[in-house]
Amino acid sequence: MVDIVLAPLQYGFMMRGLAASIMVGVVCATVGTYVVLRGMAFFGDALAHAILPGVAVGYLVSGVARGPLFWWALGTAILTALGIGAVGKETRVKEDTAIGIIFATMFALGIALISRTQSYAVDLAHFLFGDVLGVSTGDLALTAGFGSLVILTIVALYKEFLVISFDPILASTLRLPSSLLNSLLLVLIAVTIVVSLQTVGIALMVAMLVTPAATAYLLTRRLPLMMGLAALLGAAAGVIGLYVSYYLGIASGAAIVLVCSAFFLLAVLFAPRRGVLTGRRARAKRRESPSA
Repeated sequence: MVDIVLAPLQYGFMMRGLAASIMVGVVCATVGTYVVLRGMAFFGDALAHAILPGVAVGYLVSGVARGPLFWWALGTAILTALGIGAVGKETRVKEDTAIGIIFATMFALGIALISRTQSYAVDLAHFLFGDVLGVSTGDLALTAGFGSLVILTIVALYKEFLVISFDPILASTLRLPSSLLNSLLLVLIAVTIVVSLQTVGIALMVAMLVTPAATAYLLTRRLPLMMGLAALLGAAAGVIGLYVSYYLGIASGAAIVLVCSAFFLLAVLFAPRRGVLTGRRARAKRRESPSA
């Protein structure tokens, strides 16, 4: 057992991949708690796909160098997030409609741009499906820097985000800048998606954002505990998924997401109060002992 754990650690790319997976798991799950509780899963999915034009432009401008691609993707994600928020606020169009329109437009634009390159299918594949084993030291520094910024912002504005998310009337009474805070939360989601781009890719991004938080939601009702539990599950899924990928020879991003899904399935079945099997067992016990 010790050999199974230690064998992959002799490779530098595995050490960097594990560090990236843990950081991405923690950041995604923490931000994903708000995404799940506010019903913004579609927004996360749309935003993950909407950064494709930024990736394509970065590729056309700088080639396969990943540093410029990161900044192009980050700029595109932030502009798209703010654009969706502005359209939803300033027009009579519902927010999910605005998300659908902008998502489809940006994704089509990305496909049009990358189709201009001769070898896009190979060169950009790792942005669609992730390449955690290709993480460099520079990528780790960017992930750590922006991930820390996201976590520190959420910790500093925890109460404000909580109030605008669940009690808009109280937020108005307290004269909180709800519009500004909502925009800031959208930007944090955008930054999280770009930070996680190399680990699981555009196609699987929403799973890391939503699944650990949804699993934690089944296990606890307290928001701080839900955030901590989701972060722990996200980090654990990253580590376990990378080991599964190493020993079974499957894509790393897909392995990480499948481990997240396995955690969610276990929670669906065995969560103390909301699990399917535990609920049936409790109802059967009450029928057997009606006075209890």
